[in-house]
Amino acid sequence: MNRTDRLHAIVEALRVVAPSGRTSAWLAERFEVSARTIKRDVSALQQAGHPIWATGGPRGGYVVDESATLPPVTFTEAEAVALATMLAADADAPFQADGRRALTKVRAAMTGSGRDRVDALAERVWVRSPGDHQRPPQLRVVEEALRAGRVVVIDYVDRYGRSSSRRPVEPVAFAHDRGRWYLLAWCRRARAGRWFRLDRIAAADLTTEPAPERDVWTLFGQPPDDATPVKV
Repeated sequence: MNRTDRLHAIVEALRVVAPSGRTSAWLAERFEVSARTIKRDVSALQQAGHPIWATGGPRGGYVVDESATLPPVTFTEAEAVALATMLAADADAPFQADGRRALTKVRAAMTGSGRDRVDALAERVWVRSPGDHQRPPQLRVVEEALRAGRVVVIDYVDRYGRSSSRRPVEPVAFAHDRGRWYLLAWCRRARAGRWFRLDRIAAADLTTEPAPERDVWTLFGQPPDDATPVKV
């Protein structure tokens, strides 16, 4: 078992026994590696955003938050390529890092022949995009603010790109309109709902303050008929 497969298997081993946990010794024996290797693997998973933590006591060990994970599912080759295509076609879409991590999990769960078939099909789907495109790290902060329901302080550049203003905002939703992504938020400076273009957010600092829950329809009105929420 290579490391990628083992990381995925560790998460699944913890998920099936949640809310109980597994010790590093148990995981080491299960995956035939040292306890030190397990600790490094768990640290890598935590840094990647997996909700895993250590607990003490006789039933202690590593525990995963079962409410933050989904049961394992099986993807066909076409479904895996569809996921990869969507990620490649819109590099500015929210939760890109999470999507790439999901794709890594899908590949890790496949057999060698399954990966070969996916790669063969993926080679027949082309996406043209800027070669030097790099997603600004502050957008990951904005994504986390919306996901966790916390206030975020942003530096927002004006339409001319000449100056920026710093303001605390309460994230409400992401929206895609006419080729651009926006953060819909309650702006505490303007005391009103505002649309903020993601590519004009120059910096973002996540606070520990919970954002009050606001209804997107009440704040921003009824969207056009051809605008619908993403369905999962």
